[in-house]
Amino acid sequence: MTDNNQSTTAASAVKSSPGIVSRIRTYFLTGLVVAGPVAITLWLIWWFVTWVDGLVRPFIPRAYRPETYLPVEIPGLGLIIAFVALTLLGFLTANLIGRKLVDFGEGILNRMPIVRPIYRTAKQIFQTLFSKSESSFRRVGLVEFPSPGMWSLVFLTQPPNEEISNRLPATEHVSAFMPCTPNPTTGFFFYVPRCDVIDLDITVEAAMTLLMSAGIVQPGGESQSPGSQARLAALAETARAAQAVRKGKHTAAEPTTAK
Repeated sequence: MTDNNQSTTAASAVKSSPGIVSRIRTYFLTGLVVAGPVAITLWLIWWFVTWVDGLVRPFIPRAYRPETYLPVEIPGLGLIIAFVALTLLGFLTANLIGRKLVDFGEGILNRMPIVRPIYRTAKQIFQTLFSKSESSFRRVGLVEFPSPGMWSLVFLTQPPNEEISNRLPATEHVSAFMPCTPNPTTGFFFYVPRCDVIDLDITVEAAMTLLMSAGIVQPGGESQSPGSQARLAALAETARAAQAVRKGKHTAAEPTTAK
């Protein structure tokens, strides 16, 4: 009896060991999920503050730096000065005198052969990114790419200008940017017929999260909720309908081509 009890106790201890290890692993992963995003966010903030400080601090006279009078260096002074300087610049630019000074400076830059294209491109990019217009980079859609039956996310911007539209087929086109995963800063830019784009009712931020997570984080959070499943089913039905319409167009065009 004693041997049997001891063997039973030993067997129970062996069975309980994986449970303890599994529980510790679960606790560790849970802590990693909680602390990981916080640590990355704090690191990015610290990196941005120190980067701005490194750019602005050399322009501050040593007599006006806090570390001249304090035993420690205070981060963020360069960021505060940059914020105040940019706000003051915007205030001056909004006035008539400031606007004339800006136009004078732009006129000088536009006369420089090498600097002119760089300045114009950078200015257009900043105006597009920080524009208050709702038509610039505010919509998300789907296009059939890279092969039939496969769909990719695209960000829709403004339609092409008259010069480009006159050389495109006689149908409405939109400008589309298709970012890559997991780095959405690179990708492909192209003009696509408006009828070949399926509009999505999601924000640009949600689409960016979907791309960077490679589909792990779905828009709406709970991918298994009934509402999310209904939206996915409706989206799939829209994609199938668009594909059927496109196949019908190709079928109708084949006899004409043969003639």
